[in-house]
Amino acid sequence: MARVLVLYKKPKNAEAFDKYYASVHIPLAKKIPGLKKYDISTAPLRTPAGESNVHLAATLYFDSLDALKAGMGSAEGKAAGSDLANFADGGADLYIFDTKEV
Repeated sequence: MARVLVLYKKPKNAEAFDKYYASVHIPLAKKIPGLKKYDISTAPLRTPAGESNVHLAATLYFDSLDALKAGMGSAEGKAAGSDLANFADGGADLYIFDTKEV
């Protein structure tokens, strides 16, 4: 299964980020073709040493890297990607990878 991991860094206004993310960005992202599952963190991310600069983590799941590339390259995927500029003022890191069970 292929995944996109998005780590959203702490925004200037966490309440505004959370509201926009829930009401606008999640519905946009859920329209990406080939998306099988989508989950987000429910609490601030921490490291073994304590707090981190990450406000929220999101993971999007696809059947394969080809499905992921097609979905992210679609009009819906591009719309979700372009939407980051509307709310992720702290920045976001995206990681794309394939997985296997071990």
